[in-house]
Amino acid sequence: MEMRKGFSRLILLVVALGATLQFASAQFKSTKAEQDPAYVKVIEQRVAKIVAPLHLTNAAKQQKVQNVIEQQYFDLNKIDADEQKAIDAINQGQLSKGAQKDAIAATKSRTDAKVAALHPVFVARLNQLLNKDQVAEVKDGMTYHTLEVTYKAYTDMLPDLTGKQKKQIMAWLVEAREHAIDGGSSKEKHAWFGKYKGRINNYLSKAGIDMKEAEIAWKKRRESAKL
Repeated sequence: MEMRKGFSRLILLVVALGATLQFASAQFKSTKAEQDPAYVKVIEQRVAKIVAPLHLTNAAKQQKVQNVIEQQYFDLNKIDADEQKAIDAINQGQLSKGAQKDAIAATKSRTDAKVAALHPVFVARLNQLLNKDQVAEVKDGMTYHTLEVTYKAYTDMLPDLTGKQKKQIMAWLVEAREHAIDGGSSKEKHAWFGKYKGRINNYLSKAGIDMKEAEIAWKKRRESAKL
C-alpha cells in the first residue's frame, strides 16, 4: 500500500512537471514577441553560440534547445525589469528612508523567489532534451566558461593540490555555475564565481597554502614561459 502511494505521488509529480513545462513552452512565442527586437536579436545570436558546441544533428531538437535557453534569458530579463520598476516607484514615493529600505529589500526578496522558482523549470527542460554533458555545456556557455577557466587557473597556480582539494574546488565551482546561470547580467554571473573563489581561497589558506605567494610565483612562471 505504501509503495503504491509513493508511486502515485511520483506520477503526480511527473504530471505536474510536464504541465509546467508545457505551459512554459506555450508562453515562448508571446513572451518573445513582447521583447524589444534589438534585444531579441542579441539573445538569439548569443544562444546560437551556446547551442553550436552541442553539435545537434536534429534541426527540430536544436530549435527546441534554442527556444528553451532564449526563454530563460527573456524570463530573467523580465524579472529584472519588473524589479527595477518596483524599486523606481519606491524611490519616487513618499516613504521614510527606513521604510524605503525595507520596501526595496522586500522587492529584492520577491525577485530572488521568482528566480529560484524559474531555475528548476529551466534545468528540467534542458534535461528533457539533452544528456548530462550537453546540459553542462549549456551552463558553461551561459557563464562564459568561467568554471573551466577558474579551475585551470587554480591547478596551474597550485600544481601540488591533492586529489581531495581538486575535487572540492570543482564541486564549489559547479555550485557557483548553478547560481550564475540565473544571473541576469555578466556582472551578476561573475559575482557568483567571485563569492565562491573567496570560499576556495579560505579553504586553501586553512590548508596552509599562502595564496598571495602562490599567485606571485605563478605570475613569475608565466612570464618566464613567454621568454
